[in-house]
Amino acid sequence: MHQVVGVRFKKAGKIYYFSPEDIDVQKGGLVIVETARGIEFGKVVIGKKVVSEQDVVFPLKKVIRIANENDKTTVEENHVAAKEAFEVCSSKIQEHDLDMKLVDVEYTFDRNKVLFYFTADGRIDFRELVKDLAAIFRTRIELRQIGVRDEAKMLGGIGPCGRILCCSSFLGDFEPVSIKMAKDQNLSLNPTKISGLCGRLMCCLKYENDNYEDAKQGLPDIGKTIATTLGKGRVTGLNILEQLVQIELVEDSRVVEFTIDELMSEGAIPIHTTE
Repeated sequence: MHQVVGVRFKKAGKIYYFSPEDIDVQKGGLVIVETARGIEFGKVVIGKKVVSEQDVVFPLKKVIRIANENDKTTVEENHVAAKEAFEVCSSKIQEHDLDMKLVDVEYTFDRNKVLFYFTADGRIDFRELVKDLAAIFRTRIELRQIGVRDEAKMLGGIGPCGRILCCSSFLGDFEPVSIKMAKDQNLSLNPTKISGLCGRLMCCLKYENDNYEDAKQGLPDIGKTIATTLGKGRVTGLNILEQLVQIELVEDSRVVEFTIDELMSEGAIPIHTTE
């Protein structure tokens, strides 16, 4: 077991565990930590707690100290420098006529590296661009290609629901989302209705998916023929949340709506599929 604190470096960024050592680290505090890419400035979003070895990535880095006012000033200066670097890199991309879109620029806290995030349809030969940037900034340069979902997370925006994008406001990690989730929730399969600003399936399709899967457990499949108190019929529709089943009766083609409790209640013919 290990005592850790959870630190986040960006709003809605991934949470990383660090060893607090003997430092009085409080949730909501700002800290300087040691990371794989150098010294970084972050916010404590999970206070001290004990976790098992399975939840820790080794070697477990440590919290160096509580951040002070000078550290906050350094972070602000880095943000200003990153905006300037963005303009410089954008002009250099145009100069080299590269088919890539610059999304964001980030300085590490100790200014040992400048990271340029970009999107592109394929592989880009940016070796000459890196040489130019290294000559200008005189530090380590890293160009990192990201996907459209990461781009939306960095840039932010307003989703179809009218709220700030989930990915840029609170989602730490992206979870797999499939068209099957939209089908299970009886949503329109029109891509414009279920796609986010990134053009991919909306992350919120995942939120209620488990509940829909649980709710479907006791319901028959659409198209199946089942026995009811009014005779045999074919399932033509489902209301998963209200546990309702629409059945077209074989005898007179009427469409009758049953609750799952009515189908399974005492005196009703047990629900089953037939050939």
